[in-house]
Amino acid sequence: MREIAQTLRARAGKVGDGLLWLIATLHVALVASLIAVLFSVAPAKAQEASCGGNNLVDALKLSDPAKFAALEKEAAAVPNGRGTFWKIEKTGIAPSYLLGTMHVTDPRVLAMPEGAETAYAQSATVIVESDEIVDDRKAAAALMMRPDLTMFPDGKSIQDFLDDTQEDKLAADLKQRGIPLTLVAKMKPWIIASFVALPACEMSRKAAGASFLDKKLAEDALQNGKALKGLETLVEQLKAMDALPIAFHLEALIETLALGDTIEDVMSTTTDLYLSGEIGMIMPMMKAVAEKKSANSDAGYADFEQRIIIDRNEVMATRARPILDTGNVFMAVGALHLPGEEGVIELLRKEGFKVTRISAAE
Repeated sequence: MREIAQTLRARAGKVGDGLLWLIATLHVALVASLIAVLFSVAPAKAQEASCGGNNLVDALKLSDPAKFAALEKEAAAVPNGRGTFWKIEKTGIAPSYLLGTMHVTDPRVLAMPEGAETAYAQSATVIVESDEIVDDRKAAAALMMRPDLTMFPDGKSIQDFLDDTQEDKLAADLKQRGIPLTLVAKMKPWIIASFVALPACEMSRKAAGASFLDKKLAEDALQNGKALKGLETLVEQLKAMDALPIAFHLEALIETLALGDTIEDVMSTTTDLYLSGEIGMIMPMMKAVAEKKSANSDAGYADFEQRIIIDRNEVMATRARPILDTGNVFMAVGALHLPGEEGVIELLRKEGFKVTRISAAE
């Protein structure tokens, strides 16, 4: 525990990669968005919050053209980095479709790119990351059955991993968000971060009952008599999150709180990139937000990328294959799972499917 506190102390004051990977997780792991609703402790003032934030990529383009050019080059090198809507084909079966999603309630995201509404309406089967999200009570019950994945065991609390200075800072930062430390001290840090890594407007919409895109697609599928299939259980997602080191999650929580209102800029930028189909730009953008990297950041991200993205990409593609083999499927998973050499698109191609971009959401 002393080593964890020393690690955090050495990185105090830096808005680094731990924060960025945490924010990315909220867009990748469906369970993180669901937990923000099920265990919401958002302040009452969030009910009146409106969305804001500035586009950080646009600002970078003006302030540092060279860095922006490097960002564009990095994004352009990502395989399948453009587009959110794709067609899946294989000889002898009806075509299916793949939509990369954001796990948010923004009406612009809910609208979906051109052609997706028609493909969804005509589909016989809908695939989402987890079909457990359609029933909040059952989802909560499933999560409560594994308290070891969300709560500290053996009477421990988050204070056991912090020194006095860090504890005081955490308590003060949480208080500013309307969250007493005593209320959430038994929760693991990534659960707490699920509350504070989303801007107030998003928490407000979710608290008011708005469905994020994946949940809406799943709910509408059942209402319209479609078969609904899930690729993962919520517990499997929880296990992936919980497998990351406690120091990583503590760092992400502290840095997220330190970011303050800039979280709205990150959310706004991510949403703008998603809507323009520039998925390959999202992670490079998040890296660019942090002006300095610590010596441990690359290792921390490698662990995150392997457990939260790559390993789960494999699971999704493997489990989706027999469903896609039936044809006429509409598949929706987090957009950050699609691009890259080890992304879902490339993995489906290795399974014998032809996957073609339909829309870059332009």
